[in-house]
Amino acid sequence: MSEPPPDVRAIRCAICGKPQDARFKPFCSKRCADLDLSRWLGGRYVIPGRAADEGDQPAPLPDDTEDSG
Repeated sequence: MSEPPPDVRAIRCAICGKPQDARFKPFCSKRCADLDLSRWLGGRYVIPGRAADEGDQPAPLPDDTEDSG
């Protein structure tokens, strides 16, 4: 059998553990949402992936100067 969905009141803020506010989901406030964003931008959170080689080049951007008509 599968478990019933969690009670909405039991879902907590991802930063401080207070009850979530629907306006800032999954956080309780703008402060916690901003704190989380700051952690991402500051490099405290990372998504694992393969290490970039020195020779790796980014994919070329499409040329917007061509007439597509």
